[in-house]
Amino acid sequence: MYPIELVQPMAKDLTDFGFKSLSNPEEVINVLENKEGTVLLVVNSVCGCAAANARPAAKMAIQNSIKPDNLYTVFAGVDKEATEKAREYLLPYPPSSPSIALFKDGNLVHMIERHHIEGRSAHAIADNLVSAFNAYC
Repeated sequence: MYPIELVQPMAKDLTDFGFKSLSNPEEVINVLENKEGTVLLVVNSVCGCAAANARPAAKMAIQNSIKPDNLYTVFAGVDKEATEKAREYLLPYPPSSPSIALFKDGNLVHMIERHHIEGRSAHAIADNLVSAFNAYC
Protein backbone atom coordinates (compact mmCIF):
# COMPACT_ATOMS: atom_id res chain seq x y z
CA MET A 1 0.00 0.00 0.00
CA TYR A 2 1.30 3.39 -1.01
CA PRO A 3 0.94 6.56 1.06
CA ILE A 4 -2.08 8.59 -0.04
CA GLU A 5 0.08 11.71 -0.35
CA LEU A 6 2.14 9.96 -3.02
CA VAL A 7 -0.73 8.64 -5.11
CA GLN A 8 -3.30 11.41 -4.81
CA PRO A 9 -1.89 13.44 -7.73
CA MET A 10 -1.72 10.28 -9.84
CA ALA A 11 -5.31 9.41 -9.02
CA LYS A 12 -6.46 12.97 -9.70
CA ASP A 13 -4.83 12.79 -13.11
CA LEU A 14 -7.80 10.60 -14.12
CA THR A 15 -10.54 11.67 -11.72
CA ASP A 16 -10.10 15.32 -12.68
CA PHE A 17 -10.68 14.18 -16.26
CA GLY A 18 -14.03 12.49 -15.57
CA PHE A 19 -13.03 9.03 -14.39
CA LYS A 20 -14.81 7.87 -11.25
CA SER A 21 -12.69 6.09 -8.66
CA LEU A 22 -13.86 2.71 -7.43
CA SER A 23 -12.53 2.17 -3.95
CA ASN A 24 -14.26 -0.99 -2.72
CA PRO A 25 -15.42 -4.33 -4.13
CA GLU A 26 -19.11 -3.42 -3.95
CA GLU A 27 -18.58 -0.41 -6.23
CA VAL A 28 -16.69 -2.60 -8.71
CA ILE A 29 -19.48 -5.19 -8.72
CA ASN A 30 -22.16 -2.53 -9.24
CA VAL A 31 -20.28 -1.07 -12.21
CA LEU A 32 -19.01 -4.21 -13.92
CA GLU A 33 -22.16 -6.28 -13.43
CA ASN A 34 -24.10 -3.64 -15.36
CA LYS A 35 -25.38 -5.35 -18.49
CA GLU A 36 -26.14 -2.18 -20.45
CA GLY A 37 -23.73 0.21 -22.11
CA THR A 38 -19.97 0.52 -22.21
CA VAL A 39 -17.41 0.98 -19.44
CA LEU A 40 -13.75 1.94 -19.70
CA LEU A 41 -11.78 0.79 -16.66
CA VAL A 42 -8.22 1.97 -16.07
CA VAL A 43 -6.19 0.04 -13.53
CA ASN A 44 -4.01 2.93 -12.40
CA SER A 45 -0.51 2.51 -11.03
CA VAL A 46 2.42 4.45 -9.61
CA CYS A 47 4.80 3.04 -12.21
CA GLY A 48 6.36 5.30 -14.80
CA CYS A 49 4.54 3.70 -17.72
CA ALA A 50 1.23 4.70 -16.15
CA ALA A 51 2.26 8.33 -16.00
CA ALA A 52 4.05 8.45 -19.33
CA ASN A 53 1.69 6.32 -21.39
CA ALA A 54 -1.43 4.79 -19.84
CA ARG A 55 -3.07 7.78 -18.16
CA PRO A 56 -2.30 10.21 -21.00
CA ALA A 57 -3.53 7.62 -23.54
CA ALA A 58 -6.83 7.13 -21.71
CA LYS A 59 -7.36 10.89 -21.52
CA MET A 60 -6.54 11.33 -25.23
CA ALA A 61 -8.78 8.47 -26.31
CA ILE A 62 -11.89 9.78 -24.57
CA GLN A 63 -11.63 12.93 -26.68
CA ASN A 64 -12.86 10.76 -29.58
CA SER A 65 -16.40 11.50 -30.73
CA ILE A 66 -17.31 7.88 -29.99
CA LYS A 67 -16.41 6.89 -26.45
CA PRO A 68 -17.58 4.68 -23.58
CA ASP A 69 -20.69 5.58 -21.62
CA ASN A 70 -18.85 5.37 -18.29
CA LEU A 71 -15.27 5.95 -17.15
CA TYR A 72 -13.85 4.29 -14.04
CA THR A 73 -10.53 3.64 -12.39
CA VAL A 74 -9.12 1.48 -9.62
CA PHE A 75 -5.68 2.15 -8.18
CA ALA A 76 -3.42 -0.87 -7.80
CA GLY A 77 -1.48 -0.75 -4.54
CA VAL A 78 -4.00 1.65 -3.02
CA ASP A 79 -7.53 0.30 -3.44
CA LYS A 80 -6.40 -3.27 -2.87
CA GLU A 81 -9.78 -4.97 -2.48
CA ALA A 82 -11.37 -3.00 -5.33
CA THR A 83 -8.46 -3.83 -7.62
CA GLU A 84 -8.62 -7.52 -6.71
CA LYS A 85 -12.34 -7.57 -7.45
CA ALA A 86 -11.84 -5.74 -10.76
CA ARG A 87 -9.19 -8.26 -11.78
CA GLU A 88 -11.76 -11.04 -11.45
CA TYR A 89 -13.64 -9.38 -14.32
CA LEU A 90 -10.43 -9.10 -16.35
CA LEU A 91 -9.85 -12.85 -16.52
CA PRO A 92 -8.37 -14.65 -18.38
CA TYR A 93 -5.82 -11.82 -18.41
CA PRO A 94 -3.31 -11.98 -15.56
CA PRO A 95 -3.02 -9.11 -13.07
CA SER A 96 -1.45 -6.16 -14.82
CA SER A 97 -0.97 -2.58 -13.76
CA PRO A 98 -1.38 -0.33 -15.42
CA SER A 99 -3.95 -1.80 -17.76
CA ILE A 100 -7.02 -0.57 -19.59
CA ALA A 101 -10.18 -2.59 -20.21
CA LEU A 102 -13.31 -1.92 -22.23
CA PHE A 103 -16.56 -3.63 -21.31
CA LYS A 104 -19.75 -3.74 -23.35
CA ASP A 105 -23.00 -4.89 -21.80
CA GLY A 106 -21.08 -6.48 -18.93
CA ASN A 107 -18.59 -8.34 -21.14
CA LEU A 108 -14.89 -7.65 -21.49
CA VAL A 109 -14.38 -6.80 -25.18
CA HIS A 110 -10.93 -5.16 -25.29
CA MET A 111 -7.90 -5.32 -23.02
CA ILE A 112 -4.61 -3.45 -23.01
CA GLU A 113 -2.15 -5.08 -20.64
CA ARG A 114 0.99 -3.57 -19.18
CA HIS A 115 3.17 -5.24 -21.81
CA HIS A 116 1.07 -3.45 -24.47
CA ILE A 117 1.72 -0.15 -22.67
CA GLU A 118 5.43 -0.36 -21.90
CA GLY A 119 7.56 0.94 -24.74
CA ARG A 120 4.61 2.36 -26.68
CA SER A 121 3.73 6.01 -26.95
CA ALA A 122 0.60 7.43 -25.39
CA HIS A 123 -0.58 8.27 -28.92
CA ALA A 124 -0.21 4.66 -30.08
CA ILE A 125 -2.13 3.39 -27.05
CA ALA A 126 -4.81 6.06 -27.55
CA ASP A 127 -5.16 5.01 -31.20
CA ASN A 128 -5.65 1.41 -30.04
CA LEU A 129 -8.38 2.54 -27.63
CA VAL A 130 -10.09 4.73 -30.23
CA SER A 131 -10.26 1.74 -32.59
CA ALA A 132 -11.91 -0.26 -29.81
CA PHE A 133 -14.32 2.59 -29.04
CA ASN A 134 -15.29 2.83 -32.71
CA ALA A 135 -15.91 -0.92 -32.83
CA TYR A 136 -17.80 -1.39 -29.54
CA CYS A 137 -19.26 1.92 -28.35
